[in-house]
Amino acid sequence: MKSFVLSIDEINLIVEELKLEINKFDNNAIVILRGDLASGKTTFVKNYVKSLGLDDLVTSPTFSLQSIYSNEIYHYDVYNKTLEEFISLGLLEEFEKEGIHFVEWGDKKLEELLKSYGYNVMLLEIEKYDDKRQYILNE
Repeated sequence: MKSFVLSIDEINLIVEELKLEINKFDNNAIVILRGDLASGKTTFVKNYVKSLGLDDLVTSPTFSLQSIYSNEIYHYDVYNKTLEEFISLGLLEEFEKEGIHFVEWGDKKLEELLKSYGYNVMLLEIEKYDDKRQYILNE
């Protein structure tokens, strides 16, 4: 576990740390993002995509459930979706695609299921403190 307390201007530090961890899995990993509303989950994904030199428009996939950036980064928002709904929508099969998958609001049940299937799963928890965020990375 690694923990960082950073301002939004320092977010690149945790982005670079996560990139190092993902490189261990040949850039094929699932990152579950947990945090309260407005804690910065989508902002983190935006900065990650930007750090790769991509200029895709990154927005929260709240209503579409999934967005794909440059055919290699997958972004899901499962807010108010149960694991059963996620599976019934066919989204579980999406994790078979090579690339980096960011899942906002992924719960413990989803995390355990993905690990049981042998996926490379990491958890990034974001806690909001006024103008700073605490990022806790569990591999």
